[in-house]
Amino acid sequence: MHQPKTKTSFAKIARNPFHLPRALVLIAFVCFGFAPAAQTAPRPDGDIGNGNTAGGSGALASVTTGGNNTANGYRSLFVLTTGGYNTATGSQALLNATTGNSNTATGGLAMQANTSGASNTGNGFQALYWNTVGNENTADGSGALFNNTTGGQNTAVGTNALFSNTTAFQNTAVGVQALYSNTTGLYNTALGFQSLHLGTTAAGNVAVGYSAGANLTTGSSNVLVGFSSGTNLAAGSNNIDIQNSGVSDESGAIRIGTAGQQTSAFIAGISGTTVAAGTSVVIDSNGQLGTIVSSQRFKDEIKPMDKASEAILSLKPVTFRYKHELDAKGIPQFGLVAEEVEKINPDLVARDASGNVYTVRYEAVNAMLLNEFLKEHRKVEELEAALARQQKGMELLASRVRAQGAQLEKVSAQVEANKPAPRVVDNDRQ
Repeated sequence: MHQPKTKTSFAKIARNPFHLPRALVLIAFVCFGFAPAAQTAPRPDGDIGNGNTAGGSGALASVTTGGNNTANGYRSLFVLTTGGYNTATGSQALLNATTGNSNTATGGLAMQANTSGASNTGNGFQALYWNTVGNENTADGSGALFNNTTGGQNTAVGTNALFSNTTAFQNTAVGVQALYSNTTGLYNTALGFQSLHLGTTAAGNVAVGYSAGANLTTGSSNVLVGFSSGTNLAAGSNNIDIQNSGVSDESGAIRIGTAGQQTSAFIAGISGTTVAAGTSVVIDSNGQLGTIVSSQRFKDEIKPMDKASEAILSLKPVTFRYKHELDAKGIPQFGLVAEEVEKINPDLVARDASGNVYTVRYEAVNAMLLNEFLKEHRKVEELEAALARQQKGMELLASRVRAQGAQLEKVSAQVEANKPAPRVVDNDRQ
């Protein structure tokens, strides 16, 4: 039969060598102040009855009606009374569990503060150390979910994974110090060494890769995939960074790849796919994709292009082939030389990240061509209108000439009709 503890044991508990909270110290005093329930003398196999198995000094010392528990180690499941189906292996594992059920603690001080939390698994030294009433947590690794108290449904795999978590739930951390600083952030998934390391209250983030999102503190709903991806993010939200370090405090951006590391992009499902209502996509020197907007609501200082488009009349279109390293097939091309265009109008060229001339802004050239076409079209219309007026005048003149001719003919006929008849001289009468 288990013997009551002596006053010497009271002194040891009073010194609180494991830095237990006051409430837990009181529980310990209660357990030491009153003799634990009588136990059946254990058999050599450790069976103490009611499906309980104890091995180690103080193991399952207080069990009353609890059943099917297994305790191996000094004071493992020490104060359990009515809980069932718990397994504690290691010195003081599940030390303060009273009514908790279906917990598994393996390792010294694993889940030592748990009281009524259920369905938890703590494997490793001090795993789920401060958990009291949190349920359905899994901690695998020394110090994993160390500070968790009431948080539930968390999974931490790796030394000090989710170390600072207190009340948050449904987080998953796999990797040494993954989600290390998280306290109340929810629904985060971190996979990789120190991934989401500094996140405290951030929620809904996914980080996969070594140190992915390591410096993110309060940003939410980010997806960070790849070695050190999103490491520049501090408080941004709704970003997708794939193999890209991201930008501090940026939100709503998608960054794929790293300049200088990836030099080609191949995306299936674009070539050969018709988008009837789509628009052209352009790219700037920083690699940002976008479209050119034309709505009036996006524009200031709108005025006619007028003579500004006449610069294109000096452009010299050429035929060419790209260098072999750019196009091994040497397909004939048609276009302009950007350096020549720059001399005529610098606004018609685009530059790379180093400030060097890179390409021609063909969409601007097209707009200027349209303006010149419209100007020539207006000239043609004016000329046609003048010719039409001239033609009409000529037709009117011809009509008048015809009318005058008809009048002349009529007058001539009248004159002829009014002429006296010629007289005939009879020479015989003379």
